[in-house]
Amino acid sequence: MVSSSGFVAALVLTIAAFRSAAIKFEKVFEWKQLTFADLPELNVSEGAVNETFQPYGNMPMGVVHHKQRLFISIPRRRPGIPATLTVIDLSTVSHGNRSPPLHAYPSYSVNELQPGYRSDLNRLVSVYRTRVDACERLWFVDTGTLNYPDNPVQVQRPQLWIIDLRHDRVVHRYLIPESIVFEGGALASLTVDVEPSDCGRAYAYIPDLVSNAIYVYSLQHDDMWAFRHSSFAYDPSRSQFNVAGLRYEWDDGIFSIAIGPNDTIAGSKLIFYHPMVSTTEFGTYASVLQSKRIAISDNYGELFQPLGERGPSTQSTMHHYDARTSVLFYAQVARNAIGCWNTRQFYGPDSHGVVHQDNRELVYPSDLSSDSHGTLWVLTNNMPIWMYSRLNVSDYNFRVWKQSPTLAIHGTKCDN
Repeated sequence: MVSSSGFVAALVLTIAAFRSAAIKFEKVFEWKQLTFADLPELNVSEGAVNETFQPYGNMPMGVVHHKQRLFISIPRRRPGIPATLTVIDLSTVSHGNRSPPLHAYPSYSVNELQPGYRSDLNRLVSVYRTRVDACERLWFVDTGTLNYPDNPVQVQRPQLWIIDLRHDRVVHRYLIPESIVFEGGALASLTVDVEPSDCGRAYAYIPDLVSNAIYVYSLQHDDMWAFRHSSFAYDPSRSQFNVAGLRYEWDDGIFSIAIGPNDTIAGSKLIFYHPMVSTTEFGTYASVLQSKRIAISDNYGELFQPLGERGPSTQSTMHHYDARTSVLFYAQVARNAIGCWNTRQFYGPDSHGVVHQDNRELVYPSDLSSDSHGTLWVLTNNMPIWMYSRLNVSDYNFRVWKQSPTLAIHGTKCDN
């Protein structure tokens, strides 16, 4: 018979053990290689690269979820991609199907390249990541560029698209002018800032990882302006990577922008941002980014400030602030992990936690987003292996994960 004191001690140890580790993300889907449903027959144009479906060239980069639909973007970095923007209707996926085929969104014809790579602003060329706003609209940048290693092609000007998901209808397109950016190949993400009570007053924050700039688009004014600052540049001291046994060097600048809590003193929302090749987080205010007057003044250096260091090997692609937990989640590409920081704490290496790490299945978390219910969604894609070695097409290479922020931080430094 166990004494009452022994039972209590055992119970305390059990609770302590349960709280010692975060609850890992749930794996939703995984693919060895991507497949597509209802592929059309494509004609190979004379003198053009063969654009018929070539499975190995399809590297998924972005994921967002909205009302039982999963949007997966596949930038054209190799030939043979039938659709750069795709969707999975989760309600139609049979139970146990862990590798469902993708459907072109909004259609294959919109995703099809013109013969001879002719410009057609009604069609999509290459999309890296998308976001759904509080007004049920899908936003993304079509870079207009084919980033083929041996045959890069600028097909057309980069363009910002907005699609109403309630009716699957394109409601607006904005052609990004040359005065903002010459070509769009480095426009790999965007963040949408809008209140559901005022859908017409939306802003898109678009980082340029090569030109070290933030482009701000105002839907209300159908206008765009640019900020350029030294904090948008990559950190050469953090340019060395060792992922999946591969050593390489990158120089990607500003990569992700996250909308934080409202600062009552400043009267504006905080904005978090970081270069991908960096372990420093920076901050500014929405009121700064939304001011064209400040942007054209070229006198805003003090308005962009470092928040602190995350520590070694914490280079990050995308990040997202969860208002319910006050936690900033970020994808750690050098650690094959998802990290977290509670914004109520001081920003420093000791205040950061890890909510999920896996050196086999979480290699290169390329995207991290949140849906209208606050659920976090992550895409991992083994991209360094694809770029510098060779994927094993007999093994699973691409995965989609999800988790609620509350469960994700359970037992970590971020859970207080």
